[in-house]
Amino acid sequence: MCSVHDTVEFEKRGIPSTTIVTAAFKRAADFQFRGKGMEGHQYIVLPHPVSNLQPADMRELTLQFVDEVAGHLKS
Repeated sequence: MCSVHDTVEFEKRGIPSTTIVTAAFKRAADFQFRGKGMEGHQYIVLPHPVSNLQPADMRELTLQFVDEVAGHLKS
């Protein structure tokens, strides 16, 4: 998962970062964070699937996570 790798690299540089995955990829994200020495790092989990959502539905879904994303980036 490139997004986990990117998050780890940003965090190593002191830049707050987060990863956004769907529920189907939660175990993979946990595995990747553990493998990169950042077990327990917070990330955002959206319901799965999202690929079938219309743009308006995707916007509605993502707006539900804005505060959570912002919280991850404030640390």
